[in-house]
Amino acid sequence: QIINFKQILDIFWKAHDPTTVNQQGADIGSQYRSAIFYHSKLQRDIAEKSIGTTDKAEMYENPIVTEITPLAKFYHAEEYHQDYFRLNSNVPYCQAVIQPKLKKLFDSD
Repeated sequence: QIINFKQILDIFWKAHDPTTVNQQGADIGSQYRSAIFYHSKLQRDIAEKSIGTTDKAEMYENPIVTEITPLAKFYHAEEYHQDYFRLNSNVPYCQAVIQPKLKKLFDSD
């Protein structure tokens, strides 16, 4: 099943904390920033509208700091990152960080 850009953004808001600059949980650094990368004006417009809608819904106590940035280059993740959770679900990080996010995501629908 293929999902559209808006549907991806709906999942995006539930799957991470868009209110912290350069941080997700205990992970800190610019690589952990909340960002939406777009490749067309339409995607940029959808992203901007999505931020506005999400902010108005008051899903978060703090303001959203997600940056909207044009996609300059896509880097395919290394092979050991592919299907990481499925292949490593018993790893402590997966149990402590990923599993609760998935539970939150799927329990909220």
